[in-house]
Amino acid sequence: MALRQKPTLRQRRLGAELRRMREASGLGGSQLARLLGVTPALVTQMENGKSAVSAERLREIAAASMCANESLVGALADMISQSDAGWWEAYGDGLPTDLLDVAALEGHARRISTYSITFLPGLLQTSAYAASVFARAVPPLPSADVERRMAFRLQRQEAVRSGGTPYVAFIHEAALRMQFSGPKVLADQLEALISGSEGPGVSIRVVPFDVEALPGPSENFVYTEGSVPELDTVQIDISFGCPLFDTPSDLSNYREVLVSVATVALSEAESRDFIRSVKSEVERKHG
Repeated sequence: MALRQKPTLRQRRLGAELRRMREASGLGGSQLARLLGVTPALVTQMENGKSAVSAERLREIAAASMCANESLVGALADMISQSDAGWWEAYGDGLPTDLLDVAALEGHARRISTYSITFLPGLLQTSAYAASVFARAVPPLPSADVERRMAFRLQRQEAVRSGGTPYVAFIHEAALRMQFSGPKVLADQLEALISGSEGPGVSIRVVPFDVEALPGPSENFVYTEGSVPELDTVQIDISFGCPLFDTPSDLSNYREVLVSVATVALSEAESRDFIRSVKSEVERKHG
């Protein structure tokens, strides 16, 4: 069977989980290969997502690695049996892999949580706000790329608008006040947040400036929940990409961040009132 040249996000994640199983048992790649009766090269190819893995092979690897986490093994078996296709594949030739991976994560997520401190979450941005954010990229993006990313982002938002995937957005006051294209765009965006917060499956909670200790990191991040906690993923927003983190220690750390943020954030009703007050202030100052 030919090797995959560009494994999908889920194929790479399956391979990473197989590698973690093997390493947790103390087995080297060559040792596992001998137990399975395959070549060390095939073990490497399975672990980097380039070679297909059947559910039967998965269970052989789990048994050889003495993995007793049946819920994880079952979830991985389901991942193998499910279709990996998604609407994002139509953008495969025109967008960076990082952006496609983010859409794949959201498309398969059981729940999405975000923490935003510099700009508002992409899944809640209006077209005008998103366009102004893209337009300020350094180096500047060609207009065709901006239009493509805009269309892509709006399609990603369907996961939230449909109410099919529960979504929790923790938004720091700094992000509420940041202007990318003038007060009119910001005021319209804040109104959209208020309306969106009343939609099914959407929770928006504000972290105000007067919180004594700012919880968590200083960058925006997205936490997507898989079918079992071990398959959760963290995505960080940085200027040169959207790196993903899925090690047990990283997942544990960001879960703690979300718990900490939840303890200091305003309630949903208080957050709506707070956003309304910021919107009124923007309109009063710049109206």
